[in-house]
Amino acid sequence: MKKLILTLLIGGFIMTGLSAKTAFVYFSATGTTERMEKNAANEMGADIFEIQPVHKYTDADLDWHDKKSLSSIECNDPKSRPAIKAVVSTLRQGSGTAGSTSAFDISGYDILVVCYPIWWAYAPKIVYTFVESQNWSGKKMITLCTSGGSGLGRSGTDLSKFAKGVDFKGGKDFTRGSAADVKKYIEGLLK
Repeated sequence: MKKLILTLLIGGFIMTGLSAKTAFVYFSATGTTERMEKNAANEMGADIFEIQPVHKYTDADLDWHDKKSLSSIECNDPKSRPAIKAVVSTLRQGSGTAGSTSAFDISGYDILVVCYPIWWAYAPKIVYTFVESQNWSGKKMITLCTSGGSGLGRSGTDLSKFAKGVDFKGGKDFTRGSAADVKKYIEGLLK
């Protein structure tokens, strides 16, 4: 009888972690991160929110060969925090209507999966702007990135330092990998 009760309790805790309200919040300058994130969020039945910058990045802004490009300047300035125009909810299959809000609040979510491209081994500074604007107390954060070659590095850990009170579960580069792979990874972190 004790084993049955223990099994039910453990199962309940696991199911609570996996059924918690989840949102994917992403920034994507070229569309690569957006594709990965939307496929994974749809696979998990999670809500989707896009961080939109006031200044939309052009190809010239993203030229990492140019030390004067906007992304190079931002990445080299630890205090850089580009302004957010809005955090927009987007439709996922079978969900309600899309909406927009510049004062997005994570309070209605238990788990936030923050997705971004890697720029010079870090998350883009606009992701820091978002993270610093939220109350992370009692929230779980997972970071996912896309990368041209440098991988996740310390970017997730670095972001979690700016998310006061967060329970940082981990992160991974999913430049290559299916939505099912992302789901399996996230479920593994939450067990």
